[in-house]
This record gives sequence, C-alpha cells and structure tokens, in this order.
Amino acid sequence: MTDSSPESTRGHGSAPPTPRWVKMAGAAAVAFVVLFLVLHLTGSGGPGMHGGH
Repeated sequence: MTDSSPESTRGHGSAPPTPRWVKMAGAAAVAFVVLFLVLHLTGSGGPGMHGGH
C-alpha cells in the first residue's frame, strides 16, 4: 500500500518557495545598506554634508 496523496509527493519538511515581494524587499534593503556604506566611507553624505563647517 503506497500513499499517493499530493502531500506525500512533496518532500516532508520542504518549505514553499519564497514570494517575489520578499526577495525584492531584501534586495532593496541590501542596496540601501551598500549605498549608505559607500556614502559614509567616501564622506559624500551624512549629517555634515549641509553644514559646510
């Protein structure tokens, strides 16, 4: 007797695929962090960019 239900054809414990919006939000967050780091390390951005002191 074999179980031919749809649940048994998928691997036990396999997670559903990640939704596209989660991947896009993660990519946007990574891009924001990289942009922040580049601006911070080059001195082109941050709180002191408007003061001119």
